[in-house]
Amino acid sequence: MRNDQDGTMDDLEVRTGTLDQIQKAAAPLRRQVVDALRVSIVNGRLPPGSRLVERELIDQMGVSRTVIREALRQLESEGLIDVVPNKGAVVRKLTLAEAKDLYSIRAVLEGLAARFFVENADERARRQLAEALEQTVLAYEEGDPQTVLETKNRFYEVLFRGAQSETLRSMIDSLHARIWRWRALGLAHPQRSPGRSQESIDNLRTLVRAIDAGDSEGAEAVARSEVMKAAVEAMRLLAEAGEGAGRRTPSAS
Repeated sequence: MRNDQDGTMDDLEVRTGTLDQIQKAAAPLRRQVVDALRVSIVNGRLPPGSRLVERELIDQMGVSRTVIREALRQLESEGLIDVVPNKGAVVRKLTLAEAKDLYSIRAVLEGLAARFFVENADERARRQLAEALEQTVLAYEEGDPQTVLETKNRFYEVLFRGAQSETLRSMIDSLHARIWRWRALGLAHPQRSPGRSQESIDNLRTLVRAIDAGDSEGAEAVARSEVMKAAVEAMRLLAEAGEGAGRRTPSAS
């Protein structure tokens, strides 16, 4: 921590060892850095209020200043960080108002994705969706939050790809980058509603049944309903934790 000019000590600075050095791979270097920072924000290694100091990120991740600056601009566009005058990049805090907006928009977009999937997906995409559903159910039964998040992400990835709308996909990708934190943190929250996991499984199964039946309207309604039920859980957990308190505040996925 450090003292600001007003004498407060609200900001957390990135400490040596917080982030791993980037291993050069086929993916563009900037994308690797963005992904690494995004995951660290989502999983709480970089909690709300953390300052992302360029020189420390360069040392820790082993990349150039240009790459770090490009990555920070990307994270700012995704709504994960703010660039504050005289402070630099800071991980954004979570608020009830922002969560409410994001979940409302998510419901509309994912509902459209479900409708478009019914209208546009081929048989291969439908098989992949059914397989992704079963993997998600198994993950819930095993009870590991990280595995649940990964399998649900794969399920929705198949859904969005099968919708065959690049415009919708771009909008959803931008939204999910901002909402990922609530989804990730909520799955392991100790006050998570006992029946929420089974409710989510039931909703996803109902969604796939509607898709198999060619019911685009029903699929859209179920997809929206699942998001709004997640929103209710998220609002409850955020309110109990204290809005914008900077804690590792959760959601419902």
